[in-house]
Amino acid sequence: MHTDENGKLTITDEDGNQKEMEIILTFDDDKSGRKFVLFSDPADPDSQVYAYTYDEDGNMDALTSDDDWQMCEEVLAAFQDEEGLHENGSEKEA
Repeated sequence: MHTDENGKLTITDEDGNQKEMEIILTFDDDKSGRKFVLFSDPADPDSQVYAYTYDEDGNMDALTSDDDWQMCEEVLAAFQDEEGLHENGSEKEA
């Protein structure tokens, strides 16, 4: 995992191709001590949100636990509410 100051994340897929992703948010889980990153593919308008754990060296692991997925969904929903965004990233109308 390589990030830059513009909220971009470069990942390498199974075929060795690099892709630039957009970081939605990162957060630490105080309970487990793990770090999480949520991101999407800005080149794909229907892109899903990806959730991974990562360490200080930038190594990423896909989520495997339903509890981790649920926590990430709750954090994302709270973030979107705070930012005034719908699930698809568009702004809510006042």
